[in-house]
Amino acid sequence: MFYEIGRVEVITVITYLVYLGCKEFKDLDNKYIPLICGVTGGILGVIGMYTAPDFPTKDILNSMAIGIVSGLFAAKANLISK
Repeated sequence: MFYEIGRVEVITVITYLVYLGCKEFKDLDNKYIPLICGVTGGILGVIGMYTAPDFPTKDILNSMAIGIVSGLFAAKANLISK
């Protein structure tokens, strides 16, 4: 079970790196960054479902939901650490 949770943490780490990349663009409004991270997480959730045989879910909707929540958490993780 712990190994399955590790797959979701990978999505969070990747979307956090996307978040850091978005912060480097000075022309990008900050209100769009959580949206970008959520969409990226949703895409990564679906990719994870197809590529990882032990991904926690086996349907697209739940995989997208896990990815979106992981992406939004990555966008807000910086605020928690302050």
